[in-house]
Formats: sequence, C-alpha cells, structure tokens
Amino acid sequence: MYKNFQYTVSMEDFNMSLTLKDYLRQKFNFSSRLMTKIKKNKGLFLNGESAPGWIVPKENDVITVNLPKETSNFHPENIPIRVVYEDEDMMVINKQPFVVVHPTSSHLNGTIANGVSNYMIENSSEFKIRFINRLDRDTSGLLIIGKNSNAQNKISIQMAENNVLKEYVAIVSGIVENSKGTIDLPIGRPSPTDIKRAVMKNGSKSITHYKVISTFKNKISGKGYTILSLKLETGRTHQIRVHLSHMGFPIVADTLYGSEDTELGMKRQALHSHKLTLFHPVTGERLALVASIPEDMSYAIEKLKEL
Repeated sequence: MYKNFQYTVSMEDFNMSLTLKDYLRQKFNFSSRLMTKIKKNKGLFLNGESAPGWIVPKENDVITVNLPKETSNFHPENIPIRVVYEDEDMMVINKQPFVVVHPTSSHLNGTIANGVSNYMIENSSEFKIRFINRLDRDTSGLLIIGKNSNAQNKISIQMAENNVLKEYVAIVSGIVENSKGTIDLPIGRPSPTDIKRAVMKNGSKSITHYKVISTFKNKISGKGYTILSLKLETGRTHQIRVHLSHMGFPIVADTLYGSEDTELGMKRQALHSHKLTLFHPVTGERLALVASIPEDMSYAIEKLKEL
C-alpha cells in the first residue's frame, strides 16, 4: 500500500537547480533511508512519468512520490485514545495520566502505543507509530505522533529549531511572587543509573518561561499554592519538574522531586501539556491545538478556590 505525496515546483525552487533526489532531501527532509525505499519501489514520478533521482525539475513540474505505508509496530490493546487532531500525516492526542507512552522493559504492555495500535484497527487505519515528543507517565496532555518518516522529520526539525510552542499548566506548592520570569539553569543526570535529573553546572542548557495564573493561600494553615503557565524553550527530561523543585516550588504530588502534598487530592504530579502550536509538516498550515485541563487537576483547582 502507498501514500501519494505530490508537489508542484515553484520559481523559487526552480532557481535552486537541484536534482529530484536532493530536492526531496532539502525541501522535505526526506532521509537517505526513505529515498532508498522510494527508489527500490520505483515510487518517484515527474509529471506522471517514472523518473530517476538525478533529473533536475523545472518550474511547474509536478513531483509525485509513492511513500510506502508501514504497519503498526505494537500489539493492540483496548486503551482509550482521545484524538485532538488527525490527518493522513500526523495525529495529536490528549494523553491521560498514569500511562506510559512507549513500551519499555518494565512496561511491555498497557502503553499509549498499544492503545494507538488498537485505535487503528477500530478506524481501519494503518501506519507505523512515531512519537515525536514524549510525556512522563504521570503527565497528561498533548502528544504528537507522526504517521510517516517525512512528517516525523519535519516536525522534529521544527522542535530542534524551537518553532514548536509547548505550553504547560502546573499547580505548585508555595506562592510564586514574580508574576512572570525565566528559569535558565542547566540540567543533567547525577549518575547513569539515576532516574532523577538535577540542576548541574555541567548539564545541558535548559530554559523554562513561567507566568503566574493564580495564587491561593490556606486561611488556617497559611500554606500557599500557585497555578503556573509554563513554556519550554528546551525539552530536557523532567525539565519543568526539576526547575520548579530547584526554585523551591515543587509541583503538587510530584514525589520524585520532593512534594509530599496531599491536601488537593492529586495522585500524580499536577502537570498538564495544555497547548501546542506548530506548522503542519506538509501543508505548512499553522496548527494551534489545546487539550482541556484533566478532571483531577480541575478538581484540585476547585479545592484551591475553597481555601
């Protein structure tokens, strides 16, 4: 089975004087591996005729590529998948908490990947699952999946160039005094076997921007809480959790990073991937996607209003 990919050469492209092969690599970030598959399957066409990769296209030429469709690479399981956006190139889902994204040696089943495989069966769809961003097991929210290598490559490049806006909502212990700010502290792994990350001088550059949404204070105990909106400029493992804990404002119920708070009824870290803004990997359309605040965090916020 094949997915048809088509593009008309513009004057700007024509001035580049590239061969078909180099054109697809530079314009659409086709990998060498994908180009080899296309060549093997005789899937490259120019103006409807089979064409070799060394031909230089002209303005208004129509390039057509037959991309081999790939099958799901995970065992299907009946795990709910909440789709926020989907087309033939990509899908974005609203991940529930308490579920691992990708199978590991300690979580072979019951993952989002297994759920997406089952979703394919229910919707007569078939593709290789390519997770482009990752969320921790107990973090909820927007998760991007590429349906082909071209989509994966294009979105991954956007992320590397900081062109994907990722916005989170978190509930933290303590009153954050500054209405907004930036945490620019390097993050590393204290030891190769350690799950935890930490702020370290020799760590990787890590930047988190925050803005205070609301603050609350318990009239009896005096304990304070803050709801934050956070934007990532980099994407290190546990970045938000590490930065906030280091600043003295651990995320509520994040036991790995020092929170022992049980007052709000949270059973996992109060962190949600709320908004994503990116450009579609094929059409270039700007996509602004939102995942509603999950039930457990909404309940915690209502409890804060009662303090």
